Amino acid sequence: MNAPWNPNKRSGGLAPRDVFAAFVCDGAFGDLVGSVATELGWAADKVHGGGLNHAVQTLSVSSGPQVLLVDLSDCVDPLSDINALADVCEPGTVVIAAGTANDVRLYRDLLSSGIHDYLLKPIDAESLRTSLQAALTLAMGSKSAATGTDKPRRAVTVIGARGGAGASSIAASLAWMFAERLGRSTALLDLDIQFGTGALAFDLEPGRGLTDALENPSRIDGLFIERAMVRASDRLAVLSAEVSISHPLHIDSSALDHLQNEMKGAFECVVIDLPRSLAVQTPTLVGEAEVILVVTDQTLAGTRDTIRLLGWLKAEASSAKIYVVSNRVSTSPAPEVSRQDFEASIERKIDVVVPLDTRMAVSAATQGKCLAAVAKGTRTGAVFDQILALVSGDTDDGSSVLASASLLDRLNLRSLLAPRTKAAAA
Repeated sequence: MNAPWNPNKRSGGLAPRDVFAAFVCDGAFGDLVGSVATELGWAADKVHGGGLNHAVQTLSVSSGPQVLLVDLSDCVDPLSDINALADVCEPGTVVIAAGTANDVRLYRDLLSSGIHDYLLKPIDAESLRTSLQAALTLAMGSKSAATGTDKPRRAVTVIGARGGAGASSIAASLAWMFAERLGRSTALLDLDIQFGTGALAFDLEPGRGLTDALENPSRIDGLFIERAMVRASDRLAVLSAEVSISHPLHIDSSALDHLQNEMKGAFECVVIDLPRSLAVQTPTLVGEAEVILVVTDQTLAGTRDTIRLLGWLKAEASSAKIYVVSNRVSTSPAPEVSRQDFEASIERKIDVVVPLDTRMAVSAATQGKCLAAVAKGTRTGAVFDQILALVSGDTDDGSSVLASASLLDRLNLRSLLAPRTKAAAA
């Protein structure tokens, strides 16, 4: 239901789907919907009575439309009833809900569950028309994407060498850039199930998707993933949790492996925020990793732990490309360990240095955005572009990412890649 982040999923040979259908609770609203539908070139006889209950009954035995309007006016528990609709609704259907409940929390919960829009009754024709047109555009965009050539898929695992190094901030920013800068369907999987900040970085409620997946691993499949994700934008979805610290949740390593594999199949890009303790306990999570970012700080403890983590990854993730990101590096005062000493200790170069910018970090937190979104166009933003170029391509210089970026992004990325390419040639 309303799953724009999985555009490649086919309907498996079902009969052609109707463009539009509506299920309303009263005649006046039905007349309005029928009138607007006719203006948009849709058949007025696709407007049915019975509200959400009739929609669930109908869609359980027939193919669903591309755009579905359901009236929640008769629902005692709208959110629960919408979940019942999700059980019978085809992936890719864009759903608009209408109702009489003027409740901000309900509105947010409905959007988090996958609803495209919620319209408060009484509704004027213009508002209804605008919402339906936007839904059709989204549905047709997903349909077009489904018939196109798949973009190269990418999975990036981000591990903090130490707590507080800012690995979660890097992971959220990287996921946002995959989605917004490169236009790819992207998932952020935050595996810190008690203290994760993946949803918080985008001002979202984490929902129960990740908790349900870990408690019921047998339910994990493509459709479950679509319904469990919390949408941050049309291209970006987040799966995280805030499990009670009083009642720890047992984590089954096989469930995590299964979840990770399903997400890689459902999204073009997956960014995994993996706590170091969980990585060490569950080495299979990095065993098949393509790209790993080790995020650290230039402290004595950070140096020690980066050495240990790199040694462990060399054994457990021998086929992965591993990059070291030194994060939140200040110039005044100088870091505890200089870059030269740090690199000598870990016996390799730091790939990217992210400067400390407290003002920008505070601005991102207060706006409910990731750091890369706020830093766009700044020196810090350029460093995030460098990270994106580094991990996106199939080559070490990140050049293959240029093919799928916009013209402006290609110009920005080339300017960042040029110094690295020249250095490699030298």
